[in-house]
Amino acid sequence: MGLLETIQSPADLKKMPRHELPELAAEIRRIIVDVVSQNGGHLASSLGAVELAIAIHYVFDTPEDKVIWDVGHQSYAHKLLTGRHAQFHTLRQYGGLSGFTKRSESPYDTFTTGHSSTSISAALGMICANRLQGKTSKVVAVIGDGSLTAGLAYEAMNQAGDLHKDLIVILNDNDMSIARNVGALSSLLSRTLSGQRLQSWRKDFGEFLKSVPRIGDNIYQWAKRSEESFKTFITPGMLFEAFNFDYFGPINGHNLTHLISILSNIKNLRDPVLLHVTTTKGKGYAQAEENPVYFHGVGCFDVTTGTSTVPECPLPSYTQIFGDFMVRLAEQNDRIVAVTAAMPEGTGLARFAEQFPERFYDVGIAEQHGVTFAAGMATEGFRPVVAIYSTFLQRAYDQIIHDVCIENLPVVFAVDRGGLVGEDGPTHHGQFDISFLRGLPNMVVMAPKDENELRRMLVTALGHDGPVAIRYPRGMAMGVPLDEDPTPIPIGQAEVLTEGEDLLLLAIGRMVPVAVEACDALRTHGIACTVVNGRFVKPLDSKRIIRLAQRIPNLLTLEDNALQGGFGSAVLELLSDHGALPLNIQRLGLPDQFVEHGSAAILRAKYGLDTAGVVRAARQLMARVQPPPPITVVAQGN
Repeated sequence: MGLLETIQSPADLKKMPRHELPELAAEIRRIIVDVVSQNGGHLASSLGAVELAIAIHYVFDTPEDKVIWDVGHQSYAHKLLTGRHAQFHTLRQYGGLSGFTKRSESPYDTFTTGHSSTSISAALGMICANRLQGKTSKVVAVIGDGSLTAGLAYEAMNQAGDLHKDLIVILNDNDMSIARNVGALSSLLSRTLSGQRLQSWRKDFGEFLKSVPRIGDNIYQWAKRSEESFKTFITPGMLFEAFNFDYFGPINGHNLTHLISILSNIKNLRDPVLLHVTTTKGKGYAQAEENPVYFHGVGCFDVTTGTSTVPECPLPSYTQIFGDFMVRLAEQNDRIVAVTAAMPEGTGLARFAEQFPERFYDVGIAEQHGVTFAAGMATEGFRPVVAIYSTFLQRAYDQIIHDVCIENLPVVFAVDRGGLVGEDGPTHHGQFDISFLRGLPNMVVMAPKDENELRRMLVTALGHDGPVAIRYPRGMAMGVPLDEDPTPIPIGQAEVLTEGEDLLLLAIGRMVPVAVEACDALRTHGIACTVVNGRFVKPLDSKRIIRLAQRIPNLLTLEDNALQGGFGSAVLELLSDHGALPLNIQRLGLPDQFVEHGSAAILRAKYGLDTAGVVRAARQLMARVQPPPPITVVAQGN
């Protein structure tokens, strides 16, 4: 029986002698690697935080003391130590454990996470709430160095330093977020002197000064004050102490003895504290240490070799299509620049960055800044393309409105991962972008039915004098032929794909191929469909939609976005405004709830967004207009 099997809660961990903890850490790493190799997940970040999780639960009295894991993708060891060992094999599977911390999953998950840089704000809120209730429990925020590129973290530290609450922030410094860190902060955090060397220098130099006859002690006291200035000059303490945090470190985040000792000491302090620990992303698994970017979020792989076991797909992903075509467009137009937020690989822009380094900008995890930065470039005649996942673009909503749309600036938003993304769950599904973008004046919103149309939409967007958002899904493309010289699509022009007089299927984005498949299936049920590829959520092809709706009064709209404020809502508003209602209409999309984690195929089937679901919805819609069965009157006997 392994050590971990004896731990059902942190209370069991505390009974373990310290000399067994390194063996426990090794066992946890083996389990994490084995499960992630089968399920996929965030491997490298969780491997780097194993000792940190052990030390925190060894020292603090969780869940009375609260721990917030920023982002949450480094929390696998935390899950294993808090009673979820038996369920860990279900990680990221439908109905299983979440890949992030989740309040509804465990009392030890004190805050639901998934986006970065929220931990310090949440922790400070918990501390203030505790004090109002007379509680003295501790609150610990564990934040990665990549998350410190977001302004939210500094807003929280600014208030914490002013309130002088006893917040403990642990900075997990591995020199990475998803990709390699960028910016001045990364340089500052790299400018470190180990705690051991610093302490040794201070002791030896202090003894020397004291030995100077008559004036030695006075010089020592002066030097002690100066030493603090020296320490903050050569370490990142200068930044955090400016926020009134007591700074400790940096220390080795894989040395359990040192971690436990220093956490035991700072646990009793009453002012804001920042403990700076340095860790290795991917620690303990050689392949992840060598390639932490690939193993940050990885699919299934062979543990021995680290190579992917996912069958190779001959088709490129939409992300690859976007990235490759961006390079081609940039070769033709030197005013095109690319902007991303710590995701050069994830958004497909790595090749662009290699070929056009002077026109590529990775702003770090700072989506708000990235959007306004792009707006600034647009004012000077450039054509910035901002590539950000749908779920992360939400963070920059104010900047999209105020800094881009008000002045109608030509910024292109490449909204990757629109719709359901699968195992990362509710914090990562792109289910709201159509709703939050289509209401903005000057914004054009479109979604391609396939990869060739994505390329045409990029040409369209870069030729439009105003903001444009192109949302496209995660995963492989359709495999359609690519135009050698893609032409722009007239703004607001839909496309009729099939003709039929019984049912009108109005679809957008990845739901268009599903609508075509459903049309073929419905033909066997005697239902002839007109399928329209909407292309544009805003502006809609008003004349075409109204004309078709007047001819075919049975209408089904299809989208992989929230129904509230989505594509179907836009169609309803259009028809209502032009007096084209009432019709026999149904909208198919995501319900008014946050969608759980699970494979995209399972989730699409559950919410009726696969071919079978569309056929079912269409038949139910058509059943409304069928004549009622004849009424048979049965004579009653006497």
